[in-house]
Amino acid sequence: MQRVAIATERNDNIPLAVATIIFTVLVLSLGDALIKFSSRNFVIWQIFVLRSLLVLPVLLVYMRLRSPEILTIPPALGWAVLRSLLLVGMWVAYYVALPNLDLSIAAAAYYTLPIFIVLFSAILVGDKISILGWLAVILGFVGVLLILRPKAENFNLHALLPLVSAVLYALAMILTRTKCRAVNPVMLSVMLNCCFIVVGALAAITIVIFMPEPREGFLLAPWTQMASSEWLSISLMAIAILVGSVGAAIAYQAGPSSVIGTFDFAYVGFALLWGVIFFAEMPDVLSIFGMLLIVGAGGLSLRQSKARTT
Repeated sequence: MQRVAIATERNDNIPLAVATIIFTVLVLSLGDALIKFSSRNFVIWQIFVLRSLLVLPVLLVYMRLRSPEILTIPPALGWAVLRSLLLVGMWVAYYVALPNLDLSIAAAAYYTLPIFIVLFSAILVGDKISILGWLAVILGFVGVLLILRPKAENFNLHALLPLVSAVLYALAMILTRTKCRAVNPVMLSVMLNCCFIVVGALAAITIVIFMPEPREGFLLAPWTQMASSEWLSISLMAIAILVGSVGAAIAYQAGPSSVIGTFDFAYVGFALLWGVIFFAEMPDVLSIFGMLLIVGAGGLSLRQSKARTT
């Protein structure tokens, strides 16, 4: 109990939180581009199970060598499990959307998430969001729209899935800060990857037993036979989810959700970069202006944080 109280009362570390979330979304955006690129070769449950089976030994060895004392049942176990399930649901919704949408459309819908984070922070946690804070979120969201400029005709049922992802991610990050702040970030990552394996395995078994042949698509197709190229893809996905699961936990434990959520917008700039590399999408003047708005929004968010702590 004493350890929980100490962890809960520790001071925010805004520079650490901001740097961590920026690096995290850099790696996650690359992983998501790889998911879209590989969606014709894998079924989603195979990705969940295999990449987490690669990640878990790394996490457990690290914990054993560096912090063996945390290899116990974590505090707030129920909340940590709920957080993991919310994140699994988030990735299911977003990954299923990727093969059916342009990457820009999916990212535009998903990156309404800072709006949900600010909203849930105010409603569920009682965070006071200043006018400057709201302005930062609005500017960031306008920047996203300028970069991606989604067309109305592209918003179909699949376009709703990234919105579902945004809601689930926002709720998970609120839980990270309010209920799971005493849980070591590496343990949170272990629990998340255990949930990936369990959910992926149960889904795969259920599909085999109850779904008639032929089964196809990103949700229902049979597992792919693994050659060296497939294992390389899965390994890169494993690295991305390892960085993402640990990094998001660290960032949202170390800083206010409404502040870190604004810097989540950096994902869009990185997605633009991977779009150029993998999908030959070239930014124009409006896209560059949108990126500048996102950077400005981050600066406003930091000023709000400093004003609140002085």
